[in-house]
Amino acid sequence: MSINRAVFFDRDGVLNHSEVRDGKPYAPTNIEQFHIYDNAQGLLGSLKAEAFKLVVVTNQPDVGNGVTERRVVETMHERLREVLPVDEIYCCYHSQKQGCDCRKPKPGMLQRAAQNLDIDLSASFMIGDRKGDMTAGAAVGCYTIFIDHDYNLAEKPSNPDYVARSLKDAVAKVLSIRHCVP
Repeated sequence: MSINRAVFFDRDGVLNHSEVRDGKPYAPTNIEQFHIYDNAQGLLGSLKAEAFKLVVVTNQPDVGNGVTERRVVETMHERLREVLPVDEIYCCYHSQKQGCDCRKPKPGMLQRAAQNLDIDLSASFMIGDRKGDMTAGAAVGCYTIFIDHDYNLAEKPSNPDYVARSLKDAVAKVLSIRHCVP
């Protein structure tokens, strides 16, 4: 059995643009608002060339809250798969109040991906733009990279392993230390 390294990505604000209102990020609610970052394909391609599994782990509570239809989010994920070389997409559709095991900051999606894809979590990375992403990644022993967009957030993560300014910066960090992580 081979064990794989992975890079886990949050979706909104990491792979695609978030809508920012009053300094706060919001997920796109329709396909017309869903825009993947122009450089994401090449950046993820460079990670794929280094034999990383690429896994999206995203909370989409707007589905559970009745704001966005599940089929709309699934169409967004189809577009991600068409454009980016991702291996899997794990999505929590529950509302914040449902108390599920998959919603970040809980590590359920990362654990499930590790089991399904034979991923060594201690040799893997979590890239996100929220405290919950960093908490989930740290809980399973991933190297955590926080993309700081200077959002007006209630809480920023207090101790990510690295703070990046962009997806490009985050991917460069992964590539620079890929051989140093166990």
